[in-house]
Amino acid sequence: MNGPSEGELFRKVMGEQWLTLHPDIRRRFEKNPAPGQPLYYRGELSELTSSRLGKVLGWLTRPFIDGALIPYDDHDFPVDIEVYSRPACPFIFKQRTYRLHGRAPIRFTSYMAESAKGEVLEYVGMGLGMKLLLHVEDGNLHFTSDGYFLDLFGWRLPLPGVLTPGKTYLCHRNDTPQQFNIRIEIRHALFGTTFTQVGVFRESAAPEIHKETP
Repeated sequence: MNGPSEGELFRKVMGEQWLTLHPDIRRRFEKNPAPGQPLYYRGELSELTSSRLGKVLGWLTRPFIDGALIPYDDHDFPVDIEVYSRPACPFIFKQRTYRLHGRAPIRFTSYMAESAKGEVLEYVGMGLGMKLLLHVEDGNLHFTSDGYFLDLFGWRLPLPGVLTPGKTYLCHRNDTPQQFNIRIEIRHALFGTTFTQVGVFRESAAPEIHKETP
């Protein structure tokens, strides 16, 4: 039996707007990663940047949510993405492996969940998460954060915006049936853009074997 898919959740939340997405994007998200049978994507980030504030936040949060906020600048390096589910679990997990130049790989896993109110939530670790709003522009899928929160014993405690890295904007833009590009920006209300990631990804049948640098 297949596990859940992001597409099922997004279609439910977006309603008729889901049908205005490019068919390749709908097909991509409708794939169900059965437990033990992940989906793989290979790509390359052409841009990874963080502001001074971003670097400080990246280092401060590293012991708790390593990889969620990367305090480095780099370009043209490979990234692997694995999307998977777990038995008897409604969540969709996404593990990203960033292979920056001259550094040990950075792995970061988040998961998507549906709230009791039918909201899309993304958890990044240690109970920290954000609510996501979805919309379509020119057939492409856009995500915008609508507040960060700390989940403690089932209670979602909202975090003041000025105490977070900023508002997150993500665009999933289709290139071909097998390829898409991603742009992520996090913008602080007082200090401007804190983090940026830009890259191109392709669907992969199996993970690529990398020789790690000691």
